[in-house]
Amino acid sequence: MTAPSYPLSFRTAQHDDLPAIIALLSDDPLGATREGNEYEAAYHAAFMAIQAQRGNSLIVAEHQNKVVGVLQLTLIPGLSRGGMLRAQLESVRVSSQHRGLGIGRKMLEYAIAHARTAGCGMVQLTSDKQRTDALRFYEGLGFAPSHEGFKLML
Repeated sequence: MTAPSYPLSFRTAQHDDLPAIIALLSDDPLGATREGNEYEAAYHAAFMAIQAQRGNSLIVAEHQNKVVGVLQLTLIPGLSRGGMLRAQLESVRVSSQHRGLGIGRKMLEYAIAHARTAGCGMVQLTSDKQRTDALRFYEGLGFAPSHEGFKLML
């Protein structure tokens, strides 16, 4: 299969998609060490919180009624940059069986278009430094590694 002939649709995730989303989150070497069904209650609570929060959504990519990709898109109002609304992308994943078909590119294009329509002036994301393929992918889409990110695990 090649990307141009690969039919894909996007929609807001439903609660029934949660098992497929969890599988996507754990479908790589890093995710396999920190995701999994043992957190089912926590995933359910997070899903409900995302659904309840205005400007926060989980988007799934489907092929033949099967979830093959997911991303979280959060609209963030801010005071900096003249009160610019920005979009934060998180948990961008494509099934390992479907990588290399252009699905990730289509997902990001969809998210960027949604952010633009919402009035965002910027789309931002972070990616683990160990995900070198993902870093190249994001740079290839025009994302610039313009800031140094920090995390404090609690």
